[in-house]
Amino acid sequence: MNIRKKSLKVKTVALTLAGLLFFLSWGNTQKPVGNIVPNPGFERFSSPPVGWSYNGSYFGEVVKYWFSATSASPDVYGPGVRIPMDWAEKGFGKEKAHGGKSMAGLTLFGCTNGKPHCREYVEIQLAEPLVIGQAYYVEFWVTQLSKSLQINNIGAYFSITEVKRPTAEILLRDAQIKAVNIVAAPGGKWVKIGGQFVAKYEAEYLLIGNFDDDYNTLSVAPRKDCFNYGYYYIDDILVKKIPPMLPVPVKADDLSRQKLEPGKSILLKNIYFEFDKDELMPRSYVELQNLLKILRENPKISIEIAGHTDALGDDNYNIELSRRRAESVVRFLTDNKIPKSRLSARGVGERKPISTNDTGDGRAQNRRVEFMVLKK
Repeated sequence: MNIRKKSLKVKTVALTLAGLLFFLSWGNTQKPVGNIVPNPGFERFSSPPVGWSYNGSYFGEVVKYWFSATSASPDVYGPGVRIPMDWAEKGFGKEKAHGGKSMAGLTLFGCTNGKPHCREYVEIQLAEPLVIGQAYYVEFWVTQLSKSLQINNIGAYFSITEVKRPTAEILLRDAQIKAVNIVAAPGGKWVKIGGQFVAKYEAEYLLIGNFDDDYNTLSVAPRKDCFNYGYYYIDDILVKKIPPMLPVPVKADDLSRQKLEPGKSILLKNIYFEFDKDELMPRSYVELQNLLKILRENPKISIEIAGHTDALGDDNYNIELSRRRAESVVRFLTDNKIPKSRLSARGVGERKPISTNDTGDGRAQNRRVEFMVLKK
């Protein structure tokens, strides 16, 4: 066995956002509840995969809600995935998923050996933002490619904003959770990486990968015919609050603090849809639950849901898309026992911008959902 650095037993620790070692006591009365990671096992596909791609955008096009944080290309494994013959001959895809039928595969080490895409990361928007001061439990499962180097530093990093880099660069971050010592998980043996931390900021996104460079990453060659890089499969990611649950702060612009007046349009914050589709993303349900609460507490109110788009694309298409998105919000409300007679939907398209359409930020503001009180 060739060891590049001093080998240690496998263990994992939780790091605070400042990098400080922090463990919480977790007894029988402090079990974590409620996974806030959508599609945690990569089981749901947006479109049927037909093979592999070397484009970083491919992962997000195939796996629902997940995407690559850089231009590097994480691999997806599951029903219908055809692995190229030259990669299959190297052993890629021979391992079975930890749970279900699908998993992700990431290159996590090997930059100094000249491997292209030597760091790959998968990223997802959480179903709800982290609450400052709240304790969280995190775990995910890994196993390695049979001829992979074994490494440490495989971890989870929580980000306030979406991380989207146009290059295949290394993301150097202080991961809240990571394996400090080498993770030996050969031949389909799944190993859990996990720990606990206290949120220091309202992170919205979770990234999985290696957030250290090669120099600061331990590596071991467990066999003579190892490749000169580290490659691991990832599955079953879990992020849960640990009791006691802290109250979620109510901000000044919270929906519950808006004055309800007939004819007044009120923005629904953080309503997200899949690209060019009308399916609500999981993060949307935090705000929709707020709207649902308002309608239940005010049973005489009738509202109109209005969808808006940016100016990209055909105007008629944008009106139709915005209408379907407004109807998705109405459908959520009726599914939760709000009478259809109190609700209506309208597609506005690009006709009522609230910002410029010349910048990405401006277009993002124009892509929105609002509601108007029709009757109180």
